[in-house]
Amino acid sequence: MKRTHHCNALTKNNTDEKVRLIGWIQSIRDHGGLIFVDLRDREGITQIVFDPKNPNYGKDLPTLKDESVIEISGMVRKRPNDSAISRIATGEIEVVADGLKIHNIAETIPFPLEECKADRVNEDLRLTYRYLDLRRPKNLRALRLRHRIAHSVRNYLDRRDFIDVELPYLFKTTPEGAREFLVPSRQNPGSFYALSQSPQQYKQMLMVAGIERYYSLARCFRDEDLRADRQQEFTQIDLEMSFIDREDIYELIEGMMKTIFKEALNRDIETPFIRKSFREVMDRFGSDKPDGRFALELVDLSSIFEHSEFKVFRDCLKNGGSIKAINGKQLADITQGELKNLEDIAKTFGAKGLAFIKSEKGEWKSPILKFLSEREKEELRSALSVEDGDIVFFAASDWLHACTILGRIRLEVAHLLVSRKRLSIPKDQFNFLWVIDFPLISFDEEHGRYVSTHHPFTAPIEEDREKLKTDPQSVRAQHYDIVLNGFEIGGGSIRIHSAELQSLVMRDLLKLDEKTINDRFGYMLRAFKFGAPPHGGIAIGLDRLAAIICGADSIRDVIAFPKTQKGQDLMAQSPSYASEKQLRELHIRTITPQEK
Repeated sequence: MKRTHHCNALTKNNTDEKVRLIGWIQSIRDHGGLIFVDLRDREGITQIVFDPKNPNYGKDLPTLKDESVIEISGMVRKRPNDSAISRIATGEIEVVADGLKIHNIAETIPFPLEECKADRVNEDLRLTYRYLDLRRPKNLRALRLRHRIAHSVRNYLDRRDFIDVELPYLFKTTPEGAREFLVPSRQNPGSFYALSQSPQQYKQMLMVAGIERYYSLARCFRDEDLRADRQQEFTQIDLEMSFIDREDIYELIEGMMKTIFKEALNRDIETPFIRKSFREVMDRFGSDKPDGRFALELVDLSSIFEHSEFKVFRDCLKNGGSIKAINGKQLADITQGELKNLEDIAKTFGAKGLAFIKSEKGEWKSPILKFLSEREKEELRSALSVEDGDIVFFAASDWLHACTILGRIRLEVAHLLVSRKRLSIPKDQFNFLWVIDFPLISFDEEHGRYVSTHHPFTAPIEEDREKLKTDPQSVRAQHYDIVLNGFEIGGGSIRIHSAELQSLVMRDLLKLDEKTINDRFGYMLRAFKFGAPPHGGIAIGLDRLAAIICGADSIRDVIAFPKTQKGQDLMAQSPSYASEKQLRELHIRTITPQEK
């Protein structure tokens, strides 16, 4: 059955060659005396010409249908110049068939596979027949590009002396993180594994073991609500190194990204990447993963309204809060529905409403305008460069909430401007950014205690270490996020490698009790007492990176068999119910209707 060529290989240089091709029928056209078939495989398309009078296959031609699998033999001939197609590699030739073998006759497919039509098909239907959806060149290209990224990463890290180590999927539960998938242990009744959220603790143990440079394309599992950039199971480019500092991480990852983009996309990217502190990006963009491809920056107006007659602003500043604003350039024609949507978004982040001022036809319009003095209006105009056709949005709250509210509004404003063709955000522009100097801990109002901003194994910046007991919220972490086009594609840190410091963070700052510390992290603290080296690492989201490089709107587009927003695989019909026998073997009993 070996084919002599794939369906994108033949050119005019193959004229008069005898060839054999195998693939799927993309389309069939009956032109009177001749039948034309576009034969497709993963590489491309070749036009095949059948003569219905040929006794070798004439009787079989009526049975052919789109997406059937056939094998043909025939002679390559050059197409007439007026019928050549320049947009495909095989457009100058066609194969005149002299033999046909039918491997499989397809039923009528449930949706068209042409790109322009398939994209309009309901996604649930496409995911139910994902094996058909994957036949589309767009999806095949995405999987191939993902493969090139992974291949590039492996080669790059191998050149940098990393060792690929496979780590366990079955770990122990660590409730401080995201929700976990629990796996009951048949051999240990009543005990559970947790599917690994990330290999964090295992890879730190590799550093204690002396591996020095580890990497893995690690599968990770989190039981979280799905969005365009999230799946319950995903892949990380995971790595850890000993005897390094943050500068070593920056240099390594920038080199990796440079290699990936060159080998996968043939694009040169500039290094070193820009670095900004957490404080700066929140202050300017309202997000710790800002999209730098457009401006629309936040402006602090606290000094302007310090003595304002507007009670909302005055009280906010009196209580130590901030007044922030953003200018939606040329968006004064916003509709009531769009304005209501922005207000609803602001409320989800804790705002009571969304104050605004429109500038239309030389006049300012706003419910809050009557509370502002002429001086405040003039200074506001100057600070935000307000012009006719603009709309200004305000947030008055504590600094972090004010930034966060307007950060989300910034993205929505950009979306509205793009829809009106007043702002262009090119998908083929790649803006990398390191976000650094995150706070080590944050105060959780709901639980009334400090929590790790990232995870409890992150080391504090050395010069801040003395403030751990006196002013812990001011302590900065040796954490770093790498951001691309508004997405956090990776994050990591220099780790704590001292048992004493790790115990202090868990016990004195995070207020974990001794039993919890010993049960969940006892083995790690014990390992640190046997010569743990200084170490650090990072994890890059392979799915997110591939989606951005592909220009895809969702990471589902670069995953072969993704889950829906409800966490379902519609093709395989999972999750599914376990049988009574399976449950008994796991020592799990079913709940009766009365117990429900």
